[in-house]
Amino acid sequence: MVEQHTAARFAWLRQQSADPAPVDESTTNRLIFIAYNAIWWIPIVLAFTGLIDYRTAFIAFFAITVIRAGASVYRNNFLPPEKAESFPFRSP
Repeated sequence: MVEQHTAARFAWLRQQSADPAPVDESTTNRLIFIAYNAIWWIPIVLAFTGLIDYRTAFIAFFAITVIRAGASVYRNNFLPPEKAESFPFRSP
């Protein structure tokens, strides 16, 4: 929820600026973005398919969520809007 609000806020700031800079995403940046969001689902899928137990899945999911929260705090509080939009560690 916070990540979606932040993405909307950065889009609104870019729209309101007098000279919005285009966001250039490299192929590597896009691949990191896709992998970062796919990794978040891996513990859930592995637990539901029975490949790992629920306790391990919960611990892995919790660790990944803490890392995502840290990346979100960094993006929201320390990056300017033009850098934040191309930051690969964000939700879609």
